[in-house]
Amino acid sequence: MTGGRRRRRPRRRESCAMNIAFIGLGNMGGGMAANLVKAGHAVRAFDLSTEALARAAEQGCTPCASVEEAVAGAEAVLSMLPNGAIVKAVLTQEVLGVAPKGAVLIDCSTIDLETAREVTLLAREAGYPMVDAPVSGGIAAASAGTLTFMVGGSDEAFARAEPVLEPMAKAVIRAGESGAGQIAKMCNNMLLAVHMIGTCEALKLAEKAGLDPQTFYDISSKSTGYCWSLNDYTPMAGVGAASPADNDYAGGFAAALMLKDLKLAMAGAEGAGAKVPLGGHAKAIYEAFVESGGGGKDFGAILTTL
Repeated sequence: MTGGRRRRRPRRRESCAMNIAFIGLGNMGGGMAANLVKAGHAVRAFDLSTEALARAAEQGCTPCASVEEAVAGAEAVLSMLPNGAIVKAVLTQEVLGVAPKGAVLIDCSTIDLETAREVTLLAREAGYPMVDAPVSGGIAAASAGTLTFMVGGSDEAFARAEPVLEPMAKAVIRAGESGAGQIAKMCNNMLLAVHMIGTCEALKLAEKAGLDPQTFYDISSKSTGYCWSLNDYTPMAGVGAASPADNDYAGGFAAALMLKDLKLAMAGAEGAGAKVPLGGHAKAIYEAFVESGGGGKDFGAILTTL
């Protein structure tokens, strides 16, 4: 696997307006599509939800009644979909052969590595450059245009995809060849899950042992306990940085989605022959939490189980 080409954003490069199809306007996709419109692109959008389509129209997208309608005439097709099976079905049944040959396909969904590589191969065989480009940053970053894109694909496909991704990003990083973006995403989110569980345990231990949690935050956030889960997304209400914890864990990154990502990471570890005991333990913790009814709450709500 090769990689390492990085694009950060203090300044965006000038780019020509493009015709872009955007498939999947959920919590992430809606904000992403809106930022493409703000950058001057013509965005034709599709989602199964009429409410999502209406919100996209308010942001300047052209709502479409089908994927086929959205991709007609597109120079780039972006997708942000729930799982690999849906990505494969949409691509093979509604995009390939309908979108103009040569349109760059950019799948921003978080899916399994095998499917990511399979659909890229199918796209190439049909005459379409394609990248897998999962994201990090959450709903707020999707709306603000400050996502990090981890991109897998050939140099040529990356070069085509990069200017499309830049209006939505603080960083666009080529991780390597096809599937490398998904590898980066599964490793990143496994690490995030481990960090979040540790942060929750430390905050509750401090509280139960008699130390004010805010005082613990003030100390640990400036010492070796520093991490994003503590400093920027503190999972205890009224302590540290604002987060969904301050809204009874509503919004944010759902625990069910974290469990999905951990399952992908465990499958990836098995396929690679890698030992990830903490990742496996994190999966078990989130699995129990989701099965107990917490799947819709932000993943920081693990704190409420301690």
